[in-house]
Formats: sequence, C-alpha cells, structure tokens
Amino acid sequence: MRGLTSTIILSLLFATNVFAQSNKALSENNSIEHKYRISFPAIILGNIGKGGERTNTQHIELHIKRKLDSKNIIGVKFATWRLFQPMGIQWWDGLLDKVDSGTEFYPGYLRETGIGITYQRMLWKGLFASIEVLPQHKTYLDLNNKKIANGFKLYTSYHVGYHIAFGKKKQFFIEPQFHCQNWMFDTNTPEEFKQLDNKWKSYFLFEPNLYIGIKF
Repeated sequence: MRGLTSTIILSLLFATNVFAQSNKALSENNSIEHKYRISFPAIILGNIGKGGERTNTQHIELHIKRKLDSKNIIGVKFATWRLFQPMGIQWWDGLLDKVDSGTEFYPGYLRETGIGITYQRMLWKGLFASIEVLPQHKTYLDLNNKKIANGFKLYTSYHVGYHIAFGKKKQFFIEPQFHCQNWMFDTNTPEEFKQLDNKWKSYFLFEPNLYIGIKF
C-alpha cells in the first residue's frame, strides 16, 4: 500500500512538474509569437490598377510595431503618397465633390515621404488610442512629373480604434479606426501650390480607415 501511495505521489509530482514546464513554454512561445506586428491601411489597396490616373495617390504605408506589455505598443511608420489637391479640405467643405470636379487640383502633384514613430495605448479590451509623428520630405512636381521644389512637413495623426484579432493563434488582426491629422511645420511651398493650401485648414478631421496586420 505504501509503495502504491508513493508511486501515486511521485506520479502526481512528475505530472505537475511537466504541466508547469509546458505552461511556461507555452507562455514564452505566445510572448515571442505576439511581441511584434506588421500592418498597413486597407486604403492603399484602392490604388491598385489606377496607374497614372490624376487622382491616384500612389499611397504606400507600412507599420512595424513592438508590444512592450499588455497596454503599450511602440513602432516605426514608413509612408509615401502623392497629393493632387490640398489635404485640409474637410468633408463638410464638399471634399468628394471637389475631387469629382477638379476645381481645387494642384498645378501638378505633391509627393510626401517619411519615416516616423508611433505609440499605441490599449484602453479597454480591444479599444485603443494612438499617436503617430511623421517627418516628411516634400517634392513638388508639375503635370509632367518634373521636379519644381523640395520642402519639409511635420505630419502628426491621432487615432481611436478597436483591435480585433482572429485565427487559431489570434495572429491576424484588423483595426477599424478614425483619425485626425495636422501639419504644424510646412516649408518651401511653391506659390501656386500655397495659394490653394491657404484656402483650407492645416488639419483634417475624422478620416475613417481600416488597418490589416499580422503578429509574430
């Protein structure tokens, strides 16, 4: 009886130890799998197939982020896009109508490219707020894509959204969100472009977006 009892106790101790080691390994694996993430805005998919269209923004954007803990996420953002009219035209100013009519189109294009930093704070469950700071190099082009001038812009954006993870290991995710952006420093704008920019705001409010990403 004592031998059987000892065997049972040793077996339980062995099973407990194995279970603890398995949990530890699983926890470490999950931590490693979900420490980093890459994402991009779905809006860039809308440019595919537009080629040289006047209103093609040629938008490319990529985020690489690292999870510090359950609440805090930091990252690096790369973005480039081409503007055909001022960014400060609001929805209630008839933004979409002006795109259709072309009345506020630049006498060319503005290409903006930059690498910046992001901070994301998880607030409650999947709800989050984030801020992105993106220094940008500006290149002004005429309608034949010939360079007119270079400049600098400091672009910042403020986001509120919801993180939705899915898949077997919750490795894939989407983040529907709204964001507002402003540009405090904007230098060396050619006069013909500046006349159009000065008619509108140096910020844009309530842009809806959807980010798609993967964690690893």
